[in-house]
Amino acid sequence: MSGYTGRPGLIILISAVALLGGSPAIAETISGGDTAWVLTSTALVLFMTIPGLSLFYAGLVRVKNVLSVLMQCFALTALMSLLWFVIGYTLAFGSSGVEQGPWIGDLGNVFLAKVSMDSTKGTIPETLFVMFQLTFAVITPALIVGGFAERMRFSAMLIFSSAWLVLVYAPVCHWVWGGGWLNVMGLQDFAGGAVVHITAGVAALVAALSLGERKGFGQTAMPPHNLTMTVTGAGMLWVGWFGFNAGSAVAADSSAAMAMLVTHLSAACGSLAWMTMEWIRHGKPSVLGIVTGMVAGLGTITPASGSVGPAGAVVIGLSAGVLCYFATITLKNRLGVDDSLDVFPVHGVGGMLGLLMAGIFCSPSLGLFSGNGFSDGISGIGGQLGVQLTGIVATFVYTAIMSWLLLKIVNLIVALRVDQEDETAGLDIILHDERGYDL
Repeated sequence: MSGYTGRPGLIILISAVALLGGSPAIAETISGGDTAWVLTSTALVLFMTIPGLSLFYAGLVRVKNVLSVLMQCFALTALMSLLWFVIGYTLAFGSSGVEQGPWIGDLGNVFLAKVSMDSTKGTIPETLFVMFQLTFAVITPALIVGGFAERMRFSAMLIFSSAWLVLVYAPVCHWVWGGGWLNVMGLQDFAGGAVVHITAGVAALVAALSLGERKGFGQTAMPPHNLTMTVTGAGMLWVGWFGFNAGSAVAADSSAAMAMLVTHLSAACGSLAWMTMEWIRHGKPSVLGIVTGMVAGLGTITPASGSVGPAGAVVIGLSAGVLCYFATITLKNRLGVDDSLDVFPVHGVGGMLGLLMAGIFCSPSLGLFSGNGFSDGISGIGGQLGVQLTGIVATFVYTAIMSWLLLKIVNLIVALRVDQEDETAGLDIILHDERGYDL
């Protein structure tokens, strides 16, 4: 027994760590509460894509294309996940302990080479952080599907989305969240106004313009084939968005709680504002309108959800319902752009609006409408708005140019669009040899 003299404390510590099943370093840094919340949030964000967004989009297209949209969302979930593992994560976030440049992450984490069971990111395992960010990398290309729905070849979609993740999403993600130049400037983008919504909205707009209108657009009615399916998907999106926004706190704390509250309020206000606009203009509120308004409210609060308070969120949600409604009418009815499922007017415009309003309502000097974004009062709003506008313009221009170039290159490899006879028959039969319904 003499060999243990003077070491009882060390023996107790080692025994305690062994019982906990980890190393002393992990026992000190990993928070069980934070880890449990981000695990839950990760599942919620994945739930947003499949089945949430899949059902939302599938109900909006015509019956002959329902399976094609479901297939695109499902395939993108699998393919983007693999690409994130191979190269997406390292381009966006680089490797821990390495100073990151302003434009792109280092290549130290190709194939997640430096991510192990013992790696941490703040108070959670880095493996969980990788997975949480993976779900954002999945849903963003899936959102773009709505811009070219019913007319793009499946093979072209896979090639374009893969290149787009690597060359557009990952760099912008690095700029904002990976220590890049917009992060250094102080851009307020808590959960993806620029990273997710502007990039997806602009890419969808460019795709819609590049592919041209669907056959019969503006001449033949193209109503949603199954609004029940769309409302089901919308409900899943509303619930899943709590993981999207509140999960972006990467902790189970007051910031996550506030993000959840303001997300819900903005969604509710966006729904009611869009519904009211339709009621005033057309005499009846529509189901399609109220669910689209909900998505507009959710997308618009996303960049501001970590820096605004409840009253600010109400203003943001109401503004989203009204402005995104008019953006949709303007794009389709006045400009004649066939963004099939309104991705740009809802997500693109909503993301830009949210980033701008975050620059206002993050101020702690607005009384009831105060947020927690910076500390130099009302005088700081002008400077913050300048940062927000810089982020909007840079993301818009870069995404537009790169998306256009990628579409042109993909079209040289494989034709982007199916021919008119195939479009008339529907993508379900032509591309997948299946029907959505066989009653």
